[in-house]
Amino acid sequence: MERLRQNIFEKSFASGTIIYPRGTPADHWFGLIEGMIKVDTVSQDGRSTTFAGVPGGAWFGEGAVLKNEPRPYSIVAIRDSKLAFVPKQTFEWLLSQSTSFSRFVIDQLNWRCGYYVALIENRRLREASARVAFCLSELFNPQLYPSTEQALPLSQEEIGRLSGLSRQNTNRALRELADMKLLSVEYGSVVILDLSRLREFAHHEE
Repeated sequence: MERLRQNIFEKSFASGTIIYPRGTPADHWFGLIEGMIKVDTVSQDGRSTTFAGVPGGAWFGEGAVLKNEPRPYSIVAIRDSKLAFVPKQTFEWLLSQSTSFSRFVIDQLNWRCGYYVALIENRRLREASARVAFCLSELFNPQLYPSTEQALPLSQEEIGRLSGLSRQNTNRALRELADMKLLSVEYGSVVILDLSRLREFAHHEE
């Protein structure tokens, strides 16, 4: 804790800020103190793909730091956000010195790997409404995102990118979920009304 207090620092970013573009060195591990960010990439033909939305209270970016490679994605603030920066040297020192910290990072990587495997399955096998339900309910993963609030500051376009759907299909899926009383759609956000049923719907067998 003393080493963290000496080395960690905070920065604030306005909504829409590209905090780190793709290809920048992975020289910090991040904690999102407040706000919301997205992890995405843009193809050569200009198509944007969002890999994950990260709500406040979450740590992220450990994979790129461990691989010692440039970040394969961009980090963009969706809302005004405040980040904590842990230098790579401090992160690696904690791994070598603290068994409990190492276990936490292993758990993070395990849950994150499981999320991406489920995401691929979801995009290939599920209908639009189940895909949207999955992407929204996963923002409440207790290991990765322990402090997510019920109101998610996500636009329909962002939800579509998370779930791999067009805006039209996303809008239709959100209406279906709203009709089921699982969520409500407000201007610039989605409010989760029944998380347990939303998760159940996301994972139900077709």
